[in-house]
Amino acid sequence: MIGQRLRVARAGSGLSLRALEGRIDKLVTAQAIGKYERNEAMPGSKVLIALAEGLNTSVEYLLGRNAAAFVGVEFRKNSLKRKRDRAQVEARTLELVDRYLAIEELLDLPSAVWDQPDEAPYRVRELADAERAAGMVRSCWRLGIDPIANMVETMEERGVKVLSMDLPSSISGLTAHATRSDGASLPVIVVNGASRGERQRFTLAHELGHLVMDVVKEVGEEKAANRFAGSFLMPAESLRPEIGKRRQSFGWGELFELKGLYRVSVQALTYRGHDLGIFNDRLFRDLFREFVRRGWRKPPYEEPYGFPGEESRRFERLCYRALAEDVISEAKAAELLGISVRDLDNRMSMPLQDCEEAGLCA
Repeated sequence: MIGQRLRVARAGSGLSLRALEGRIDKLVTAQAIGKYERNEAMPGSKVLIALAEGLNTSVEYLLGRNAAAFVGVEFRKNSLKRKRDRAQVEARTLELVDRYLAIEELLDLPSAVWDQPDEAPYRVRELADAERAAGMVRSCWRLGIDPIANMVETMEERGVKVLSMDLPSSISGLTAHATRSDGASLPVIVVNGASRGERQRFTLAHELGHLVMDVVKEVGEEKAANRFAGSFLMPAESLRPEIGKRRQSFGWGELFELKGLYRVSVQALTYRGHDLGIFNDRLFRDLFREFVRRGWRKPPYEEPYGFPGEESRRFERLCYRALAEDVISEAKAAELLGISVRDLDNRMSMPLQDCEEAGLCA
């Protein structure tokens, strides 16, 4: 039955039942579409094709089985208040996760399972516990103390699905839990595609903190997640040898060099230095006063020497792998990638240089 996928595709397109009726030239009524979504009726082939075209998806997707369903969505900030906006973000997330799970299951990959760190969720009764939790995750995942080169790849290797999409500027990211067809829970983190790379990395670490910590109310979940993120991205054992144990002044050149090393914002660095007692209160206030003066504390948070977002190409690679190994057909690969068969053929046959110039290759 197509009910859930049709409802998800419509919500993801931001269309009402009446608007979808108009988009398919009133081939059927809004009431009929509502019946399809409730699985009270099944559209004929002509209507099914029209619905797929109207929703910019494929018939194969609408007819496919549902690999995941949402248990819940937790927004980092309570800023996405419009029900329509929330439904659209949730629907788009579910659609992308559904495609991701489908290709992983076809290839029987172990990374489809969430590699939850040992002993998580960690009980956090004070901020120092969040610091320890970050160290335990690094230890469990054998990350050492060096700066993490690619946060997206690190998360996805442990079974966290990372998606990038357009969100309001007030939303940095969200955490969701999807339920697979076998009943297993899968964490999903969505980051704002418009955010700069350093902000996306902090958001990923922050949302990871939400996934692995159990924070008492007195501490505050957001404070604990921020402390976790700072510790995860800039371990004390790594940062102190770089900048020393106590600093009363700090130059811009040194600050931006450290930004490049840890791939975080200078604001995150300043918070981290203050949390560790390396920056005293006066230095902390002076730096943030300058950040405010330069406009770096407001969207779009345009600090100098920013980084592009970290885009994972893993899903695309898996689709090409499955196609090359004859696990899926060209039509199925095109459906999963959300492109036409013609575009897929062009990507598969295009010389590497032309592919890169067209922006189609990683």
